Amino acid sequence: MTSYSSYRSRRIAVHVLLIAGAILMIMPFLWMLSTSFKSFADSMKVPPTLFPSEWHFENYSKVLSTIDFGRYYGNTILVTLGRTAGQLLLCSLAAYSFACLKFPGKNLIFLAMLAVLMVPSQVVMIPSFVIMRELNWLDTFYVLIIPGIFSAFGTFLLRQFFMTLPKDLEEAAKIDGCSYFRIYWNIYLPLSKSALVSLAIFTILASWNELLWPLIMTSSEDMRVLSIGISTFQGQHSTDYPLLMAGAVMATLPIIILFIFLQRYFIEGIAMNGIKG
Repeated sequence: MTSYSSYRSRRIAVHVLLIAGAILMIMPFLWMLSTSFKSFADSMKVPPTLFPSEWHFENYSKVLSTIDFGRYYGNTILVTLGRTAGQLLLCSLAAYSFACLKFPGKNLIFLAMLAVLMVPSQVVMIPSFVIMRELNWLDTFYVLIIPGIFSAFGTFLLRQFFMTLPKDLEEAAKIDGCSYFRIYWNIYLPLSKSALVSLAIFTILASWNELLWPLIMTSSEDMRVLSIGISTFQGQHSTDYPLLMAGAVMATLPIIILFIFLQRYFIEGIAMNGIKG
């Protein structure tokens, strides 16, 4: 009986901690949602209040009329889809090569690729800008999409997953006369759905939220993405927090909905196989 009571107390304590953690995680989003319905004066109150004294639903329409939100949305979706499709294809091809093929210097090349993960992107921003300028890609979709269609992290993630798959499948396919590409396309990819979804979510989040790269590489209104468009509500001397938060809510909702539908594959890919070696 004592043992059962102790077990029950531990479970209650665990659930209390999980609930407290969930509240802490969701509070920033609730604050953003609440502020999006406030007036500017309400958002500047000291001490701050969670709920607005008056609900200003027109903040959302003001965002749409103040900036070209539809164009920014379309640009962001196009860039995100291009990068995600590129990473799923190129990273999976590279990962299959590192996991299953034998060629001279494979381990050395893989270690050199992993070393890229230790270099902050800001360090190579200036040489990257020079390269993009020489290619005449500045202020085009090329500069927003093509440099992001491959990543060392995506290759590492999928390579670790591919190494957990049974080698018997590959050997049986070779006996049946399958080429390396057919083994990759018909066997490895269908078995890697959870890892591919995990990589897709990571890529979508990184691309959707990226600010520095499009800010430096683009200059025209037509090439702006959501992160830059929303940042225009933040001025040098004052910030229109209700409009800023309303724009952030509209920009965040698609990512939340996407994660809700794909969370099962995401958790499976990371918790079970995504980082195994």
